[in-house]
Amino acid sequence: MTTATRTGSPAGQVARPRTRTLLSAAALAGPVFFVSSAIHALARPGFDLRVHPLSQLATGASGGIQQATFVLAGLGVIALAVAHRRLVTQGVGRRLVPVFLTVFGAGFVVAGLFTMDPQRGFPEGAPPGVVEMSWHSVVHTAAAAVSFVALAAACLTLLVRHVRARHAWAAVGNGLVALVLLLPTSPTESSVQIAVTGLIAYTWVTVYALVLRRSARPPRA
Repeated sequence: MTTATRTGSPAGQVARPRTRTLLSAAALAGPVFFVSSAIHALARPGFDLRVHPLSQLATGASGGIQQATFVLAGLGVIALAVAHRRLVTQGVGRRLVPVFLTVFGAGFVVAGLFTMDPQRGFPEGAPPGVVEMSWHSVVHTAAAAVSFVALAAACLTLLVRHVRARHAWAAVGNGLVALVLLLPTSPTESSVQIAVTGLIAYTWVTVYALVLRRSARPPRA
């Protein structure tokens, strides 16, 4: 009789080298997002996280750095989706989770390619208040919103999977992440809340990639 690992892969099945490379890339998505965004935020004159969302770092002369950060982080999530599809072949979420993860990753890629509008005095020379949204700002905002909802859906699917498998801590963790992702945005603290949501989302991506990679590593000789 074949038993199953925590990921749902048949016991003894190990990841192909390319799959492990995908999981390594996915695990790096979180650190890339955190470190790049933090350094960029500290280096940009006039940027204030209490007022400006991280997405506004993609505007101005050095905005390409933040655009690349979003795109690379999104591609890391897509790598996780491909690896999940290869490794998790049984049980709840084997088909849905990769779809939700792909939507999440693709949403971040789109958000990186289409920027917000300069506003609230950032970057230097931008209007002091909120401006009417341009078409590319609408695309950016919609893509970001869809991406977080898709990740919440992936977490809820995994919650059901772990409840059925009686993995209590995994179920609780996925449930809490989904809850944070689905919380309504506070009008007065939206930029900070969005940053925290991104932090939690990409922490989840890194942790889950490492869990999958560990569960599918080759046995020691």
